[in-house]
Amino acid sequence: MAAPVALVTGAGKRVGQAIALRLAATGRQVAVHYHQSRAGADDTVARIVAAGGSAQAFGADIADPDAPARLIAQVVEAFGGLDVLVNSAASWLRAPMGEVRAEQFDASVATNLRAPFLLAQAAAPHLAARRGAIVNIADHLAYDWESPYLAHGVVKGAVEHLTRGLARVLAPHVRVNAVAPGVVLLPEGVSATVEARLVGETPLARIGSPDDVADAVAWLAAAPYVTGEVLHVDGGRHLGR
Repeated sequence: MAAPVALVTGAGKRVGQAIALRLAATGRQVAVHYHQSRAGADDTVARIVAAGGSAQAFGADIADPDAPARLIAQVVEAFGGLDVLVNSAASWLRAPMGEVRAEQFDASVATNLRAPFLLAQAAAPHLAARRGAIVNIADHLAYDWESPYLAHGVVKGAVEHLTRGLARVLAPHVRVNAVAPGVVLLPEGVSATVEARLVGETPLARIGSPDDVADAVAWLAAAPYVTGEVLHVDGGRHLGR
């Protein structure tokens, strides 16, 4: 019997890559999606294959409204089915209130919200056939309301609504959950002062790692009696909201 198949979007770098590697380590074949990170996707595939797993890279701009259905069709054709969809690909919108342009907001919605919806819609029949699962990646900024990330947080908050709605609509054949990471992988150039502040605001007193998120995704992908949940992987930051 063939190993189960997982599609991880945005798996060419950062957290998406860690998720793909973690799911491969659990015995799944992995469809490694990328947009601009082709070299990173090839590295992800190579690392999975070197460890004895099976993986292929698939390029697509999922902000294109026609791309999600094409991507799902390509993955199903290549692997013969689909068991897990992880909506990890994301774009960051950082602009203070008063400076957000309409085209920026629309681009954020296209990648962070519309694409996961359309991917889930296209994947649902294939996932249902195998009693599969969807794991969305939400964000602690849906709750923190920091000014430069307000628009981003609004969109990611909608991802949580999408998660719960899909969990109801696709039950009982497909489970749908989300992981809401906290501060993970600080951007380049973050000052020591800012890092210290973020650590101080986190009850577990550290910055998270991609593996923290990947472990949570792997658990939700396999948890047979869990659906409609948003799992906070933020070191306890949500406790202060």
